[in-house]
Amino acid sequence: MFVRFVAACCMGMSMVELTLYWAEYKFRQVPVSVFFSALWIILFMAGVVALIRAKAIAQWLSDMLE
Repeated sequence: MFVRFVAACCMGMSMVELTLYWAEYKFRQVPVSVFFSALWIILFMAGVVALIRAKAIAQWLSDMLE
């Protein structure tokens, strides 16, 4: 459950930050930096992968903590 929560938080945070980043640049009428946008998209994709592989990641963490 913890792994799913962290994955969902990564996805939510990246979408909010990307939206705010885009809105700020839209308001200021300057071009959006592709590099910074890509960083937030990569974080979102990491959250998706972690959500898909949640059971395996949770098992790996459990094994590491024992």
